[in-house]
Amino acid sequence: MRRLFPVAAEADDREWSLAELAEAYAYPAPRPGEPVAWLRANMVSTLDGAAQHDGRSQPISGAADMRIFGTLRALADAVVVGAETVRREGYRPAKARADFAALREAAGQGPAPAIAVVSASLELDFSLPLFTSPLVPTLVLTGAAAPPERVAAAEKAGARVVVAGDGVGVEPARAVRELAELGHTRLLTEGGPRLLGQLVAAGVLDELCLTVSPMLTAGDAQRIAGGPGVAVPQQYGLVSLLEEGGFLFSRYRRS
Repeated sequence: MRRLFPVAAEADDREWSLAELAEAYAYPAPRPGEPVAWLRANMVSTLDGAAQHDGRSQPISGAADMRIFGTLRALADAVVVGAETVRREGYRPAKARADFAALREAAGQGPAPAIAVVSASLELDFSLPLFTSPLVPTLVLTGAAAPPERVAAAEKAGARVVVAGDGVGVEPARAVRELAELGHTRLLTEGGPRLLGQLVAAGVLDELCLTVSPMLTAGDAQRIAGGPGVAVPQQYGLVSLLEEGGFLFSRYRRS
């Protein structure tokens, strides 16, 4: 892996250690007046803008992308993900990783991030390990009008239901606030595209970590963010750009 931006003082075309990746992707220290929580997204896209192939992101990923994926998870308090992505990608509980144990302990974090599933209907399979055997209880973000029987099923399975909306669905800004009140201020979302589009439209996304995969898929696959467009395009500034094996790993921060 080599750093393309900011320009490195020396050549660094090698496999970076996990400690170096953790330093490169460290959450910014909060400054006075900034929100308590920091929400970053991690997504992958092909050269022609596809965020998935056959409905999943894994086919357009690679080994270096997965190292960064694991690093970003290891730095987070909670991973926010949409219900459809949970179903399509077969989400499991986040694992404790020995390589990051000391770093998480120093940051006052538990052994692994919580998975926070965003769902209006709560039509989820609560018999899956994501709900029955996580290291830390899985969170389910939903609205006040969610079906009571599904709320009961989630709680019976051991999930913690967090109301983050007055209606059927979740209000993104409120979801971020609710997670912060639970102590989850270092937030990571892995989408999918529909959820990311909602976060962008609500103006709550602080940072985007985008992997550009050196692949072309054509077809009509989703982009990394879906749903209605914003009235005025939001401006983000480039923080860093890494490269390995033709994959580009960019990091953008809201201006």
